[in-house]
Amino acid sequence: MAQEREPLLQNSGAGNAAAAKGSTALLPSLGRSVLKFLMWAVFLSWAAGIFLYPTKPVQAAFREWAAVSKNSIFGITGTVFLVFSAPILIVAALAYVYIFAFPRDHVEKKKLRSLSFRLWTFPVLVDGPFGVVSAVEFIGIVLFIVYVIFSMTYYVVESVSLVSKSHLPPTISSELILDTVGARFGSVGLFCMTFLFLPVSRGSVLLRLIDIPFEHATRYHVWLGHLTMALFTLHGLCYVIAWFLEGRLIEEIIQWKEIGVANLAGVISLVAGLLMWATSLHPVRKRFFELFFYTHQLYVVFIVFLALHVGDFVFSFAAGAVFLFMLDRFLRFWQSRAKVDIVSAACRPCGTVELVFSKPASLQYSALSFIFVQVRELSFLQWHPFSVSSSPMDGRYHMSILIKVLGTWTDKLKSIITDAEENKTRSDSEQSHTGRITASIEGPYGHESPYHLMYENLILVAGGIGISPFLAILSDIIHRIEQGMPCAPKNVLVLWSVKKSTELSLLSAVDAQNISSSVSEKLHLDIQAFVTQESDPPLEDGILEGDQKVPGIFLKNGAAMSGLVGTGDNFWAAMYFAASTLGAVLAYALVQVYYVKRFNVYAWWHLGLLLLLCMAAGVALPGGLVVLLWHLSEKRRVQDDRWDTDASTVKDGAEDEQTTNGAAGADAAAAATVAALRTTRYGCRPKFQAEFMAFAERAGGAAADVGVLVCGPPGLQTSVARECRSQNLRRGGGKSGAVFHFNSHSFDL
Repeated sequence: MAQEREPLLQNSGAGNAAAAKGSTALLPSLGRSVLKFLMWAVFLSWAAGIFLYPTKPVQAAFREWAAVSKNSIFGITGTVFLVFSAPILIVAALAYVYIFAFPRDHVEKKKLRSLSFRLWTFPVLVDGPFGVVSAVEFIGIVLFIVYVIFSMTYYVVESVSLVSKSHLPPTISSELILDTVGARFGSVGLFCMTFLFLPVSRGSVLLRLIDIPFEHATRYHVWLGHLTMALFTLHGLCYVIAWFLEGRLIEEIIQWKEIGVANLAGVISLVAGLLMWATSLHPVRKRFFELFFYTHQLYVVFIVFLALHVGDFVFSFAAGAVFLFMLDRFLRFWQSRAKVDIVSAACRPCGTVELVFSKPASLQYSALSFIFVQVRELSFLQWHPFSVSSSPMDGRYHMSILIKVLGTWTDKLKSIITDAEENKTRSDSEQSHTGRITASIEGPYGHESPYHLMYENLILVAGGIGISPFLAILSDIIHRIEQGMPCAPKNVLVLWSVKKSTELSLLSAVDAQNISSSVSEKLHLDIQAFVTQESDPPLEDGILEGDQKVPGIFLKNGAAMSGLVGTGDNFWAAMYFAASTLGAVLAYALVQVYYVKRFNVYAWWHLGLLLLLCMAAGVALPGGLVVLLWHLSEKRRVQDDRWDTDASTVKDGAEDEQTTNGAAGADAAAAATVAALRTTRYGCRPKFQAEFMAFAERAGGAAADVGVLVCGPPGLQTSVARECRSQNLRRGGGKSGAVFHFNSHSFDL
């Protein structure tokens, strides 16, 4: 009997251990759920308050609350800020707690258990002014349109009703209606401006939380910018017409009231906004990018004079979003001060420039990241975005980008590098080349979740230099399989369109050039290249592959990339946010007690300026102190990491050499190069319907779940999105077939 009881005791012990483990795992799950619930509750309450703000019940409740808190230290400004700005800051604070407590939860994405469409990756609109629009984006557009129509309809009906009851002369009634409707256009535009600044906070914790990369968020900024400026323009136009009818146009425009809005400040803010709006239109931006870039720096004038125009309590409606933007901008300023070492700067045979930057091991990025590059020899103000062409698996201490020569800035950069390479060949000394390119970096930004690792079946569609991020993806997948790391992709198809065959040499930029037999067994890689402007292979085809590696120049500028970025260390980023927020609140409280109330400051424009200065002081002083400590911590970490690297290199050098030689000998015969997997077709373009259907059939037919990534011009994105939608609708119409998930990785700035 004793022998029969022993297994029962063991099972009981195992059951207790499993129960203890389950209860331990329950706490993080509960904490995660609570944080998510709180963030959603605060956000939805805030959004509902904005949507229903025009209604009488909400207006009455707001007036009662304002009357109760009017005599507090912060006054009515504090009430407005608490209702309309504080919620977005509370969500940001909870997001920092969530990311810090569960650092991988917002990054890791699980594979779907069954084939189904996803709202984020199902293209609903593929043509039109918005470009390619997913189902989620379409819902967002509809909600904003409904909000604007509902709010303005409610306001107009209410205004007309009130004026009609006053029995005023028709001329006065018209002027009064224009004044009232103009004010309502301004208030709705102010709420839209709240959302305008959220997408352009590149390292914002809110974008990180919902995993919207900056290159996607810029589209929302563009859409919201058009909407906001249209509303502000109508706001100003209503007042201009009313003043013209009253015969006081010039008097009103130059008026700067102490009590009430300062009209001249509003005119200056509107003019700055109109200049930014006009130069941001696609035809102007595409043809005169530098004009667009420099004009967009007027956002400082726009914000400052808007605060002077409306005063402190009205500006508080949008102050929270502006504050988050100020946090991000100040941190970017700190990061961009560092001069980054360039490990290699070279021009490839096809004319593409390759830059390899030094970075600290602690700075994390993904194969889908972007960085912004400044070259001070070319411009102190221009920052250009580039997708990384290297994978995090390629090395801990460098990051590379590929730059196609398209405009003045890139042409000058290429000239500097080619001149330095020519001088290097004529002289043995490299000291004269040091500092020829003084580069600074902002970033990395982009998807924190490597969604290219979600899909077993992957189609990468690139146009020209759009192959750059896919080189990083291919290297990432190959390295992960080699090292036995989690990696879902098993079938990968690359469809790459180029104009000239010389561009095909870019495949040599893949770090993992040799694919061993062990990788080939787990990964089926097919690279289809289409040369559109050549009907036949050139005579030197095949010789070009031997001229892939181009010697580069080393440029030491001072240090590796700075880790002071919003997507960097979560602890320091949270401390920076907390210190800046508390500092701004404390600064405003001190100003209210020791300046505003003591000296009886009542001018609206003055109070608006003080609020803006307190926000800036909170970011620059306590926030700046945290950033300084963050910088010193990063500097010490880099130094410690350098010592550890040197020690491990000396200790393990001989073993690594023996292991490498042994592995090379074992796999040399079975290894294949990436270029050898390429099939080149001349004088044609890819036929997406045939390619997609053939790939789905090879990948599993109706059971295939296919991720489609596209990087290239808008026309290419439209064609791929249209085919994904067509394939999915065909399946939704009752026919069996694969599900194609559309993902764009194009920076349309």
